[in-house]
Amino acid sequence: LRHNFLELLPHQKTMKLAITALLAGSAAAFVPSVQKSSSFSLRMSFQNEVGAQAPLGFFDPLGLLKDADQTRFDRLRFVEIKHGRVAQLAFLGQIVTRNGIHLSGPIDYAGHSFDSYPNGFAAIYGPDAIPASGLLQIVLFIGFLETFVMKNIEGTGNEFIGDFRNGALDFGWDTFDEATKTKKRAVELNNGRAAMMGILGLMMHEQIGGSFPIIGQM
Repeated sequence: LRHNFLELLPHQKTMKLAITALLAGSAAAFVPSVQKSSSFSLRMSFQNEVGAQAPLGFFDPLGLLKDADQTRFDRLRFVEIKHGRVAQLAFLGQIVTRNGIHLSGPIDYAGHSFDSYPNGFAAIYGPDAIPASGLLQIVLFIGFLETFVMKNIEGTGNEFIGDFRNGALDFGWDTFDEATKTKKRAVELNNGRAAMMGILGLMMHEQIGGSFPIIGQM
């Protein structure tokens, strides 16, 4: 019996090791991954950001925020706000100029008036476009704004991504309470999103042609 018992000892040890390994693997399956939990928490926090509102709520059909960190979100929000602001100006410019409202006086030393050039894309490309030197001035001015003005300067009291006051401009922003500030930021985001779709639609229809209310002949 003693001999048989000694023979069984190695087998018992092997079984114990196998059972221990199985239990450890099973337990690991129920332990949440720290990385997945962190990613899920960040995604849930993005759902509470300004702009995630009715009727779409948190809308990310392309999965740009999948496994994204706060830095990635801030970068995308920065780009969204800036593009939205540019699109709002572009859409407003289309409405104004196509209704016959132009700056007075000459646009160049040759005496050409502002309304002597076509509206929309034809103003910068085509036989009746503004001179190349004029287009270059526009590009350089945009570059100047992008480099020195439309940016967030650390330590100047800016409150959120896209806040370009930089301690110089205010227009009464500091007089609003937090609820009003949040509402105004959401309004700007939604208007920017609508303007991006709007100016893209106008650019497409300008190539197609036709007439539209308020905008007029394309």
